[in-house]
Amino acid sequence: MAWLILAIMGAVTYLYGVSTHAMVLCLLTKPVPLLALLGWLHSGPVSPYRHWISIGLGFSLLGDILLAWPQDLFVFGLGAFLFAHLAYLKAYLVDCRRAAVPALILALLAGGSLLSVMASQGLGDLLVPVGVYALAISAMLWRALARLGSGVPKHSAWLAAAGALAFVVSDSLIGIDRFVQPFSAAPYLIILSYWLGQWGIAASVFSQGKR
Repeated sequence: MAWLILAIMGAVTYLYGVSTHAMVLCLLTKPVPLLALLGWLHSGPVSPYRHWISIGLGFSLLGDILLAWPQDLFVFGLGAFLFAHLAYLKAYLVDCRRAAVPALILALLAGGSLLSVMASQGLGDLLVPVGVYALAISAMLWRALARLGSGVPKHSAWLAAAGALAFVVSDSLIGIDRFVQPFSAAPYLIILSYWLGQWGIAASVFSQGKR
């Protein structure tokens, strides 16, 4: 309960900072929800799955800080989240390695759509890093969806899949806002879908069970 309260307090304070354009407040409070998730995760069952999810959250935390920094560190933030997705991918491979072709097709469609949205106005030098990132998040989504109906505890599989999908939605909103057409609700929708995604991924640890 204490971690939940800390996460909510950090999230509300950050959203207040966004609404008032308080850059320093945003910089200080943006990492709080993920720090709370990491603290909460520490109380979960010890397993390789939890280990890799924790690493993914750690890289995500670094990405949060880089993207919130006053200077434009977008490429570095993208790199941090790339490693986060690779860590989540490794976690999902811990208990499920089936091919799951329908999940692969859906993930490729999602990643391709994300890349096409970002590239629609021209990415220039960012084309390669964004393309690599889109491939990584597609792989992460594929392996999250592959766990559904595979014998993995149902609750864990659905939480991880929902979290991965929310992460893709958040990144798609970033692509639209940054590269296509900025919109006023973007900062709120992006961060809320991102937090929900991370919560789902972290929560999947607690019902993952032993294999």
